[in-house]
Amino acid sequence: MRAEATKAGLDNAIIINTCAVTAEAVRQAKQAVRKAHRDNPDRRIIVTGCAAQTEARSFGDMAEVDLVIGNADKLRAESYAPMVFGAPLNDKVQVNDIMSVRETAGHLIEGMDGRARAFVQVQNGCDHRCTFCIIPFGRGPSRSVPMGLVVEQIRKLVDNGYGEVVLTGVDITSYGPDLPGAPSLGKLVQAILRHVPDLPRLRISSIDSIEADAPLFEAFASDRRLMPHLHLSLQSGDDMILKRMKRRHLRADTLEFVEKIRAIRPEMVLGADIIAGFPTETDAMFENSLSIVAEGRLTYLHVFPYSPRSGTPAARMPQVDRGVAKARAARLREAGETQFRALCESRLGAIESVLVEREGLGRTEQFVPVTLSGAEPGRIVRTRITGLAPDGLVGEAIDAGAANAERNAA
Repeated sequence: MRAEATKAGLDNAIIINTCAVTAEAVRQAKQAVRKAHRDNPDRRIIVTGCAAQTEARSFGDMAEVDLVIGNADKLRAESYAPMVFGAPLNDKVQVNDIMSVRETAGHLIEGMDGRARAFVQVQNGCDHRCTFCIIPFGRGPSRSVPMGLVVEQIRKLVDNGYGEVVLTGVDITSYGPDLPGAPSLGKLVQAILRHVPDLPRLRISSIDSIEADAPLFEAFASDRRLMPHLHLSLQSGDDMILKRMKRRHLRADTLEFVEKIRAIRPEMVLGADIIAGFPTETDAMFENSLSIVAEGRLTYLHVFPYSPRSGTPAARMPQVDRGVAKARAARLREAGETQFRALCESRLGAIESVLVEREGLGRTEQFVPVTLSGAEPGRIVRTRITGLAPDGLVGEAIDAGAANAERNAA
């Protein structure tokens, strides 16, 4: 967005990219708008992102906001032209129908610099209708980036020195049906690993495990460059709540996936999104969510106390007391922290391959933070784990060059 705004000639402006995943996220976005205006009264404020798409008028009605741009247009230079040339606007809300969008904007590879890890969006939008979620109305229908373009982008990133690429999307396991030949996420991963042999590490972001295809399992089994870390769009460990959420999996499906992926890669670490206090959730239903954390050894938890979103079916269901939802969320986070500590303790004395993100900090293949010194950012270094840190591990770099050579040989 910064690159496109600069291309248009925009200066002296603040662009705020909003989130709509919860009502709290929208509230915080509006709070950020007001603070930005107070701190920078001479700058124009442009609001875009998912909340700007789903609640365009409420942002447009804010006196602090000069322009509201929809999600489909935020990566187009011409969208910022009114602020550059002072073009008259009949309405400062410039938001189109996201459900009519079919193309996926190309990722701005040249816009990412100074990082060890790069993110490549391969899919956008969602065709599912979970009862708690407003995101399809902020991002539009599911659409995929052609495999050839993804491979080309990743080649550029590797040529620019990135040690790790993360594939991202709103519903990444829905990748491909809209493309010729209907490739799957697994086929895309295999193509990347095959056609970009110099890529040191490939990581996948949040997935819907029920949609994981056979080629994806094959990729994990056959190529160690695919990192042993996945984040599951779980949401609940109780079957009745999952049905009321209109999820496409049940508890047993998740545990079956966990068992299968760990049979392929025993060192696999799994995180999960879980909603606490979803409407109608009883204590017994919550205990099913709590117990699946230990049963599945789920380590990195993103826990959300349920927040009703206007316009979603769940907002009309019988609500759980907000205090109860927050207390349940706290218990889930504590369970996740217990699993994380156990993971860290299991790595003491191990030799890890660590991608150095910035001076003094890197991450293992399993995404565990490691505090270490004497390693150059952007390098992958062999590291001996010597201790525990409050948020991860402490390590000692052994050889800054050997890890890359070992991985390429493997």
